[in-house]
Amino acid sequence: MQPHWRRWHGALEHALSGLLIFALPCAMLVLSVLALQTWAPRYAHDAPLRLPMRVLEDSDAQLTAETARTALEHQPQVLLRDTHLAEAPFWFSFSVPPPGLDSPSVVEFPSRHLVRLACWGGRQLDSLGEADRVHQQGRLFDSQAGFGLRLQDLVPGMQVLCQAQLIGPGRLTVQQWDESALRTATRAFERNAGLLEGGIVLLAVFVFITALINRNSTYVLFAVWLLINLRAGALSAGWDVQWLGHNVPAEWLIQGRPITLALLYVVTIMLFCSLFREELPKVGFRPLLNLMQWSCALLLVLSVTLPYAQFLPLIWLFTAIGSLVLVFFLVRIVVITRSTVAAWYGASIGVTLLASGYEVVAAAFGLQTWIGSVNSVTAALSSSLLATMAIAAQMRQEHRQRVQAQAELEHTYNVIPLGLFTLDPQGHFIAANPALHAALGPAVLVPGRDHWDHYFDDTPWQRLLHSLNAQPVAEFEVRGRTDDPQLPQGRRFLVKASRAGERIEGSLQDVTERALATERLQFLANHDPLTQVLNRNGVQAELERALQPAGQDLALALAYLDLDRFKLINDMFGHSAGDEVLRQVCSRVDEVLQGGMHLGRVGGDEFVILMPNTHLADATLICQDIVSSLGNRPYRVGDLSFQVHGSVGLIEVVRGSSAKDAVSTADRACREAKKKRGSHLVVFERDSCVFQEHEAEIRLAGLLSGSDEIEGLYLEMQPIMSLKEPHHSLNFEVLLRMRDPEGQEVHTTRLITAAENSGRMGVIDRWVLRQTLAWMREQHGRLKHTRFICMNLSGASLNDERFVQDVVRMLAQYADVAPRLCLEITESVALHDLENTRRFIAQVHGFGAKVALDDFGAGYTSFSYLKELRGDLLKIDGGFIVNMNEHPANVAIVEAIVGLARNLGMKTIAEWAEDSATVQTLAEIGVDYVQGFAIARSQPPESLLRMRSSADFVADADLLHYLLLQAWPAPSLFSDPKPGQSTH
Repeated sequence: MQPHWRRWHGALEHALSGLLIFALPCAMLVLSVLALQTWAPRYAHDAPLRLPMRVLEDSDAQLTAETARTALEHQPQVLLRDTHLAEAPFWFSFSVPPPGLDSPSVVEFPSRHLVRLACWGGRQLDSLGEADRVHQQGRLFDSQAGFGLRLQDLVPGMQVLCQAQLIGPGRLTVQQWDESALRTATRAFERNAGLLEGGIVLLAVFVFITALINRNSTYVLFAVWLLINLRAGALSAGWDVQWLGHNVPAEWLIQGRPITLALLYVVTIMLFCSLFREELPKVGFRPLLNLMQWSCALLLVLSVTLPYAQFLPLIWLFTAIGSLVLVFFLVRIVVITRSTVAAWYGASIGVTLLASGYEVVAAAFGLQTWIGSVNSVTAALSSSLLATMAIAAQMRQEHRQRVQAQAELEHTYNVIPLGLFTLDPQGHFIAANPALHAALGPAVLVPGRDHWDHYFDDTPWQRLLHSLNAQPVAEFEVRGRTDDPQLPQGRRFLVKASRAGERIEGSLQDVTERALATERLQFLANHDPLTQVLNRNGVQAELERALQPAGQDLALALAYLDLDRFKLINDMFGHSAGDEVLRQVCSRVDEVLQGGMHLGRVGGDEFVILMPNTHLADATLICQDIVSSLGNRPYRVGDLSFQVHGSVGLIEVVRGSSAKDAVSTADRACREAKKKRGSHLVVFERDSCVFQEHEAEIRLAGLLSGSDEIEGLYLEMQPIMSLKEPHHSLNFEVLLRMRDPEGQEVHTTRLITAAENSGRMGVIDRWVLRQTLAWMREQHGRLKHTRFICMNLSGASLNDERFVQDVVRMLAQYADVAPRLCLEITESVALHDLENTRRFIAQVHGFGAKVALDDFGAGYTSFSYLKELRGDLLKIDGGFIVNMNEHPANVAIVEAIVGLARNLGMKTIAEWAEDSATVQTLAEIGVDYVQGFAIARSQPPESLLRMRSSADFVADADLLHYLLLQAWPAPSLFSDPKPGQSTH
């Protein structure tokens, strides 16, 4: 029974809907057409009779009624009078017609532009009344768009004299009516005006409310356009003197008419731009539309500054041009976009344009017969209806777009791989898309299993509420519950949510893979991927954390572990075997370490062990266990077995020191351990000499890195004596010295080591070279016996191309003293890059300077490279010179080096000559120059210049006597060259 009832009820509902929605409107439309065509009109009346009149111009307003009546007798009779925008008053007269049969006659002057009228009658010119748009008296009264004159009791044939003033394109006629017919026509006029005004005002109110609801500015413009268009139609019909049943003040009426016409132009342009905002960029000609918008501002200004008669031609011109421009744009929009909205709006603009143009032409050429049927009232009603159709088409188009967008949104909601949800204020799911069902399970909307906390750990609902209370959009990561086997296990989700009224809407994205990848990247940022222990960054972070002020009172030990001869495993058995050994090494070290201690890999086979809260004595025991664990049993890799030992340097980290300095000190201790035989552990106690020396090196490196100008540097010089002309030459070597801020002398070896470690050797070499060259130029007159001044260059500087360029620039700057300069290059540096060394020597020789090969014989000497380098001096390494008389092999080596240098055209210098016997042996071998404590120690430059020759520094009388006996005159390879002559 119930299904049948539903079926009958549905049929009834469809029938009623069809009747009310389709049949009834169609019936009402047919009935309305039938009524208009066949039924008798309610306000039918006879047409008026137009009376002839005589018209007299009075542009100067000098005529009186008497003189005007006399002058009018000679004027021809006319049926109408056009003012042609003239606003001066004029006179006209007509004869009183015979009375009607049914009712008294009245005369109407139907002109909406008539603003003042006065009439007189009879021979005595008795006043018949005066009227304007506010007051009427006597026989004159308001009549439709103009004024009327009651003829009751007036003698037919009597002449009526009137004075009239019109403003605008006025046309004056005199029409005779039966009084009843005029009343009927007036009621029809007022009814039509009321219907038009009420209908358009109601439509405007409806559009405005729609605009408020939809927050659409285009609809607001359309509502304003409807009202302005209504006022323009009222102006055309002659009932603009009232608004909503109330009379408009006269002063407002006159000034309001040009403003109304200007506003209609402005609102039409702006409504067009707003309505077709999206289509206009597609049709081009934007500058033309911009010009139209600027014309709006100009027209508004002219409407309040120009008289009405002068403003009307301008508004006609602007309207004609503007309408043509809008039609041009509308045609392009229709052609390009096929927009029905543009078609309807174009029809509305076209009607307005035709009606406005017609009125101008009719007023200009007197097309009086059309005025009654085609005017701005018709245009206002038609254009309003057509514009309404345009707005309706746009609303329909927007509705379709919304429906389409909603369908696309619903489709996207269903297929998007991102989980979308809606929660009520208690945290229950009330909406979820398929992706959320896939992520959390199909029961997410089932009562009892629909709460947020049911699917996530760590009270995520309270966390979500707290986040939304703190900020408008919450974003955080949650973990899926692991205690429910029906839920996805161990998943991670990114939640983004915001409030939507009382509800919460958001998205849920499965980021498990991304989270694991991120954790892996974070792990690798601080851990070694091969051994899984800390890497250099991780060690740095843990060490800095341990050195924070909160742990100042806690002990901290740091060990540096270096595997001995580990490179052999990689070279002989491959890196895969070496990698496995490294993993086993880390495993053995971890077995020894206690909780809170960290192992980090900082190099190929180098490790750092951080031991917080561990005193040095306990750390020593741990390190001993590590050394023992590493070397007491072999490492097995497949069928291979390796024996690996490690050396450990252990320090107690001084509070306040940096992580970099602590690791550097532990590294120094490890290197000491590798040097010792039998012991693989070296401990630097805080008060030990070695520890303090290294700390001093670190402080010195910091001092050198402080600024470009290194304070405390100064130069000393040590004499180099010629063994053949000891009393006729004063040569020396420049030596670098430094005092610390406390004035204490810094050992040169420590200074060089710190400079090389801090990368400041190039800065120091530049300073030494610049100071030396400047001193040589300053003391040029006192260096007559000086053939060369040696200066040592570090290997780091020579490998820096910018330093080499700076040396060339300084030699060019001091070209006058450069021939006395001799730059020393160590043998190892020269062999490091033979081509670069050869190029550098050629550049130095280009300025006349000399080059010495320093420490010759100290390294793995290859005599073949000497043929490639055009050196001037060969400095024999001091290791062969010290106590050489006790080692005949050293004497033989030195003698061989001297012979080799002589054959290559090079002079020799022997360093570290510390006694007279060594000097005598060197002289007998044939060494050219000697340097060492046997001659003199290094001393300030000013002390050096007090002596005439290097022999003057010798204090040993026996050595002086020997030198005098052995000296023989011989030309020197380094005698002072003549001007323009090179020594090479």
